[in-house]
Amino acid sequence: MSHVRIAQSAAAGRSPQRRWQIALAAWVSGGVLAAAALPAHALFSDDEARRAILDLRSRLETQRQAVEATERHLQATERQLQELQAGSDSARRGVLDVVNQIEAVRRELATLRGQQEHLARDLADLQRQQRDALAAFDERLRALEPTKVVVDGDEFTVRPDEKAAFEEAMAVLRASDFSRAARLYGAFLARYPGSGYAPLAWYWQGNALYADRQYRAAIDSYQRLIDQWPQHPRAAEAMLAIASCQLELKDAKAARATWQALVTRYPHTEAAAAARERLARLR
Repeated sequence: MSHVRIAQSAAAGRSPQRRWQIALAAWVSGGVLAAAALPAHALFSDDEARRAILDLRSRLETQRQAVEATERHLQATERQLQELQAGSDSARRGVLDVVNQIEAVRRELATLRGQQEHLARDLADLQRQQRDALAAFDERLRALEPTKVVVDGDEFTVRPDEKAAFEEAMAVLRASDFSRAARLYGAFLARYPGSGYAPLAWYWQGNALYADRQYRAAIDSYQRLIDQWPQHPRAAEAMLAIASCQLELKDAKAARATWQALVTRYPHTEAAAAARERLARLR
């Protein structure tokens, strides 16, 4: 019968959903960074999920039409039974056959309805999985979105991982683990050399090295800040710190020269005022 063939076809067609579930799992656990580079309209234009949903909707419509056709067949058969029951004795002999046909049609209709409900549940589950996947994807994209920060009067944009790495180094420095803090600043500068945090990372790495009594390495860090960002608010402080390192290295002559250069280069800063005071004490 045509209805049985329709039911068999609908029951056999679940592979698109399974393919979508596999593709969905791979997509959610895969490269969000690569997906973030695509234009928004291209993310799901050729997606397995959409094809699976369209397939399920088509099959669900086919099932609905099959159910309606079977119901019409059942109604027609029941009317035929009523006519036979009201007819002659010879006609009544065909009642049993018609009753058997009605029962067969009813069983077929029950099967079709069950398959229709199953398809409807599959479609609802697939749509829910797609919504959950999109929500997770959006959340992961938001976690990668750059944010603006303002430090020492400078405003710049940083990524969340970049900000977290710098703040980790700062937290270790505040905990007075100077050697580890210096390493973290070095790792940060190697990973994010063009970061807006870079001048600060050089400055604070210098302070961590100074506190760890690595004076020559500290001078190198301070000097990188001064050379690359001479107008940075911390540049004058870095020069003052270089002079302190030179004193620790027993090189008073170099410290005096650094103070004099600081006063000339950054005359209106607090660091320059401190340098003048120290030069006065040496006279």
